[in-house]
Amino acid sequence: MVQRTQYLEKLIKLKDKQVIKVVTGVRRCGKSTLLQQFQAYLKEQGADEDQIISLNFEKLENEPLLEYHALYDYMKERLVSGRMTYIFLDEIQNVPEFQKVVDSLFAMELTDVYITGSNAHMLSGELATLLSGRYMEIQMLPFSFAEYYALTGGDRRQAWNTYFVNGGFPYAAYIEEEDIRRDYLQGIYHTVLLKDIVERKRIQDVTLLESVVRFLFDNVGNIVSAKKIADSLTSYGRKTTSATVEQYIRALEESFILYRLGRYDIKGKQYLKSLEKYYLVDQGLRGLLFGNSGRDIGHILENIVYLELLRRGYQVSVGKVGSHEIDFVAGKGDDRIYYQVAASILDEKTYEREITPLKMVKNHYPKYIVTMDEVPMGEDGIRQINVIDFLMEDGNTIL
Repeated sequence: MVQRTQYLEKLIKLKDKQVIKVVTGVRRCGKSTLLQQFQAYLKEQGADEDQIISLNFEKLENEPLLEYHALYDYMKERLVSGRMTYIFLDEIQNVPEFQKVVDSLFAMELTDVYITGSNAHMLSGELATLLSGRYMEIQMLPFSFAEYYALTGGDRRQAWNTYFVNGGFPYAAYIEEEDIRRDYLQGIYHTVLLKDIVERKRIQDVTLLESVVRFLFDNVGNIVSAKKIADSLTSYGRKTTSATVEQYIRALEESFILYRLGRYDIKGKQYLKSLEKYYLVDQGLRGLLFGNSGRDIGHILENIVYLELLRRGYQVSVGKVGSHEIDFVAGKGDDRIYYQVAASILDEKTYEREITPLKMVKNHYPKYIVTMDEVPMGEDGIRQINVIDFLMEDGNTIL
């Protein structure tokens, strides 16, 4: 089992702190395993078995506790007197009005509360009001390449080729048979769409939702708008509106399957309000819908780099400089790094296209071009870096 070190270290730092720890992320990204790893750490540090209460609300055995009064009574009876009780509530969004239980448990003495959820909606509305300023969210993603390589070992290039195609969902990484792995990813895809989105949002036209999903998956890294998607689908006989498309996009974001990336005018120093880009939580889901024909390598590479920047704790946006674009402006506090991403810049025209926007930014912040090339290139302090070297850097700490 791969230790999810960057997330585990975060939980260790927050242990016994008066704040609710909320681990969020797409289904099957490893949230339950993370809780198990942290519980093992607590026992190593001397916590007794009765000090740990752990419930997963996707298990049938816990169905009687889906009523929040029953859950509260169950938890209250098991609190340990005079010692810290560590409470783990996994996939808590399955409990209607769970926020009342969490708030009550948090208010008690000697309780340390950890919850997970597969939908961002759980942190809105009443929960946000009740727990304002009293919770910290830890956003979890599938395996990074460094984590994937820690599992597979062997030749790095071969591991990269497999990761690029199959993605980083933890359990899928253990599956060698392609057809079984595909069935597993299909299960994640349908669960997110049907359970997390269709049921919760009460969507009637499932076929239209799937059409929006296919459009977004096929246009990873392209600048799009809800209107453009609606117009495109309408032209193909799937009549819809911008408002409906926007509703579906937000639902996909809330389920952590899709990430919206806004644009930042570098010279004007302001965020632009239109024409965003979208990236997927894992490239394996794109391959599920469109196969692995090798097309659009550049945008898949962008997707992987974008997720890595999120893992490293950066706020990320698309950079606009004049009429040119920089793939990613990554900020953390007062620091900033600029990234262009391309499959290869060995072609002279491609090299000029990628490096020109970076040369137009006249400041001292680092600037990189991330590629699959082995030959280092660059000028004016702009460095080309191989994607494998970039992903294996010791830059995975979540701040």
